[in-house]
Amino acid sequence: MKLKVCGMKLNTLEVATLDPDYLGFIFWEPSKRYFEGTIPKLPASMKKVGVFVDAPLEEILKKVDTYDLQAVQLHGKESPEFCIDLKKINIDRSKALEESNLEIIKVFSIKDDFDFSILTPYENVCDYFLFDTKGKLPGGNGFTFSWEVLKSYPSTKPYFLSGGIGLEEIEKIREFQQRPESKYCHAIDINSKFESEPGLKDVKKLKEFKEVLSNE
Repeated sequence: MKLKVCGMKLNTLEVATLDPDYLGFIFWEPSKRYFEGTIPKLPASMKKVGVFVDAPLEEILKKVDTYDLQAVQLHGKESPEFCIDLKKINIDRSKALEESNLEIIKVFSIKDDFDFSILTPYENVCDYFLFDTKGKLPGGNGFTFSWEVLKSYPSTKPYFLSGGIGLEEIEKIREFQQRPESKYCHAIDINSKFESEPGLKDVKKLKEFKEVLSNE
């Protein structure tokens, strides 16, 4: 199971020494973790994810170019048609530049239950789903949703599990990994529970979490 550390801002290089699979950079201005600096040179194995909330296509593509992003995470009300347009434009650009295609991660927020039929129009237009906790903000709320909901997951598309995950969820993750619904869980996404302040990650806690995850 892969690891994504989101909300990067103040100590990216230090976090990168732990070799997470994904690092997330938030490009939504109201966020306390809004990123507008320079991303340091990172290992090629580490994918940079840009997090957007209902941003225009042009803005997303500009950030992709500026920060050399390998994936975009759509955290708003982006439609399947929007995902199609993003994928089509990127495929055309990738052919011209002889580069690989951008991965599209579409976020869905869950509270006590979820209508999985909502996923159907997105099946063929994104690479991953991400399930987060429904809260006042689009992400970074620090609360987990009931993973029991995922027992009804009807798809084979790989997904990211997110929403207030911290060290105290380690045993819960172990139990989750033994259940059928974890089969398509591609990565664990962590953020606010591993910070000393917004955007400043606690590397000691991250290291402990990653070691446990790697040993499962």
